[in-house]
Amino acid sequence: MKKYLAILVFAVISMNVSAQSDQLMKKWGMVISAIGKVESNGNPKAVSSDGLYVGYLQISKILVKQCNILAGYQKYTYNDRYSKEKSIQMFIDYQEEYNPEGNLEKAIRLWNSGDLKCMTRKAKTERYYQRVMRRYNELAELK
Repeated sequence: MKKYLAILVFAVISMNVSAQSDQLMKKWGMVISAIGKVESNGNPKAVSSDGLYVGYLQISKILVKQCNILAGYQKYTYNDRYSKEKSIQMFIDYQEEYNPEGNLEKAIRLWNSGDLKCMTRKAKTERYYQRVMRRYNELAELK
């Protein structure tokens, strides 16, 4: 009986995690796709010319450290930057902490600058914001 109860509890938890994951992808999916296109042209093995940013979303070691601090444990490794799925999860973790309202403009500017004051320093991220928004709008038209 305990075995079946444990299986049932695991199934319910898995369904809740899956539903939460689906909700977060609905919230962030198109902006992630647009940023991925701008950052790496969709290539999870991409490396910036200076070698500081890698992967699908061009993640730095500093961002990995920040995401681990947010998680409260060693959730990600530097090599996880080369995993499209882990990169997406880092993006979501970061945005859910610093942009829980899901503001599209803030998400883009925050990702580009890493600066929590990104909305008051828009000139710094304007070109990047426009590039991502062009791609975002192209994706929206395809839907």
